[in-house]
Amino acid sequence: MAYLDHAATTPMLPEAIDAMTAQLGLVGNASSLHAPGRRARRTVEEAREALAEALGARPSEVVFTSGGTEADNLAVKGLFWARRDADPARTRVLASPVEHHAVLDAVDWLGTHEGATVEYLPVDAYGRVRPETLREAIERDPDDVALATVMWANNEIGTLTDVSELAEIAAEFGIPLHSDAVQAFGQTDVDFGASGLAAMTVSGHKIGGPYGIGALLLGREYTPVPVLHGGGQERHVRSGTLDVPAIAAFAVAGRLAAEGRADFAREIGALRDELVDAVRKSVPDAVLGGDPVDRLPANAHFSFPGCEGDSLLLLLDAQGIACSTGSACTAGIAQPSHVLLATGSDPDLARGTLRFSLGHTSTREDVEAVAAAIGPAVERARSAGLS
Repeated sequence: MAYLDHAATTPMLPEAIDAMTAQLGLVGNASSLHAPGRRARRTVEEAREALAEALGARPSEVVFTSGGTEADNLAVKGLFWARRDADPARTRVLASPVEHHAVLDAVDWLGTHEGATVEYLPVDAYGRVRPETLREAIERDPDDVALATVMWANNEIGTLTDVSELAEIAAEFGIPLHSDAVQAFGQTDVDFGASGLAAMTVSGHKIGGPYGIGALLLGREYTPVPVLHGGGQERHVRSGTLDVPAIAAFAVAGRLAAEGRADFAREIGALRDELVDAVRKSVPDAVLGGDPVDRLPANAHFSFPGCEGDSLLLLLDAQGIACSTGSACTAGIAQPSHVLLATGSDPDLARGTLRFSLGHTSTREDVEAVAAAIGPAVERARSAGLS
């Protein structure tokens, strides 16, 4: 199997597995005052410190969640509610239209159920929000903006955005900027403190940690209204018994991701470049998505004219190659990628996309498998045409 869907989830690192299994046989609620509880609390706080160091944050800024989706929801909904509570005029939400659905759907929910005015910021052909675009949107009426949210690295086409530049503009007007950095962590330099962000989302299973654990990096000056109510375990903004084994493994994976980032970018980036060259050689009219330079080193996204992305995916799957497509299927009908549509791509072209995402287990043999299979797969998919 050539597994090239690491952006969806990547295999756990052996060190993270060891850290998790070491905790699974132990007992203790990190909120309890007895000795087993204190041991669990110590494990949590040491993990918090390790993640903070890996992400350029203070330990007190790390709020553990059940994953990236919860962290995005807490940031978007919680900051909206807190800012609107402080000033009822703050009802406008500025968002990139190329966000992950964990952000898009949270923003849309605020518009439908909470009276938010949702404004999607135009992006360029690479899916990037330009600084002048954000500034113009804010300057129209700074007093009615509750928050802005723009992702650090696009999960589909791999484009990187200079969020620190956007955060600086937002800060001029006292507006919090949230960024989903789930794909960026471990592939590019992610420094929460230097970024100027108010909030930032990361996830464990994208960096070699376990499923079901993530974190919201949250500036100490911000107190979002909780999405979950209960014991208030995490700064009184997130409730729920802390998953000590998952947190311990997440911290190990985070430390290794930060320490190995430069080597990962160099080695996996070189493999990615070989894959891009191989696809272009086999399918000359394939269109590379995203910024050709400022992109995630593990991402290779293509649009194939005249093809359905789902058909290509299944044809490659039959050859033992696992990848993904950015298009969605609704009621049996393929829908174009919302990311590519936002960049101005032709709707038919946006239906024929594949994302190859590499990771720490990727090999040259994986690339060679794609090189051998992609040409015949595209030829067969084109013979079927677009439905």
